[in-house]
Amino acid sequence: MIVHETLLVTLVKLVERIPALPSPVRRGRGRPSTYPDRLFLQALVIMIGRHLHTVHALLSVLAQPTPEMQTLRAMLTVDGRFPTRRTWERRLQAIPATLPAQIGCRGRALVARIQPWAECGRAAAIDRTVLRARGGVWHKKDRETGIVPHTSIDTQAHWTKSGWHGWVYGWKLPLVTTVARVWIPLAAELTAANVADNAQALTLLPELPAEVRYVLGDQHYHDPALHVACAQTEQTVVATRRGPYPHTDDGVAVRRLLHELRSRAIENLNEQFKGIFDVHGQVPTRGLVNTRRFALGAVFVYQLTLWYRHEHGLDLRVGLKPFLQAA
Repeated sequence: MIVHETLLVTLVKLVERIPALPSPVRRGRGRPSTYPDRLFLQALVIMIGRHLHTVHALLSVLAQPTPEMQTLRAMLTVDGRFPTRRTWERRLQAIPATLPAQIGCRGRALVARIQPWAECGRAAAIDRTVLRARGGVWHKKDRETGIVPHTSIDTQAHWTKSGWHGWVYGWKLPLVTTVARVWIPLAAELTAANVADNAQALTLLPELPAEVRYVLGDQHYHDPALHVACAQTEQTVVATRRGPYPHTDDGVAVRRLLHELRSRAIENLNEQFKGIFDVHGQVPTRGLVNTRRFALGAVFVYQLTLWYRHEHGLDLRVGLKPFLQAA
């Protein structure tokens, strides 16, 4: 009997082809890790693909006696040893800190493979999308007095004001994407919603491919420190300006055109991302670590999806959600 490999197994196997990130110069104290970081990155792909948000849910699903789960469990076994629950909890708690670098590495690799700027300018768009926290909201008057009126409130989230959604209690997902026919996530992070956009952008710039020449953003990214940081790598920030419209300064026509290109790329990607991973409402997790793992893990799975579909000659913008649902 021929056993067909499922899409989920295929995506998990793709992780095995990713080069390991450089190890720190000085190793931490304690004995060396028995299980490689790649194993827990593979487990994260399973969690995102199967909508599993806790270690208990992951291990319960992996324990099921189906051919797919038996295959996946074998892939997560090293020298006949399967991690204990405590190991899963500890290593999956640590993995969010590695995800921005993994996303940056995958973004650069996808740019090299897909060549998105072969027929257009080498621009990237930066923006943040707001994700609502799970449960209730922590009002300012209660936060200031340290009163948590309901146990459903995620106290690690925070408030921000969105021009589209108004006041939102939750998280920010800063994201950088290619401005081209295919939207490739190049860098991402997850923070509480009150973190300044321009400050967070400085941490994303080092992950961008060297080919990027223009970084397109809205008025939140018209920041001197950001301009200086980009200039050091021969990049130019093009951001909308504050003040009453219409603007009449030099370059306004060019900025208007580039702003339209930025909007088509990053705003469509943000909406597609929310639709694929069902976060137009509240996120399914609580706490910064768990929400960071979920959101950045979803960006990573989005990148794996582009990689798979590119290798198989499939559309890179249409059909991504049913593809992942089929996995």
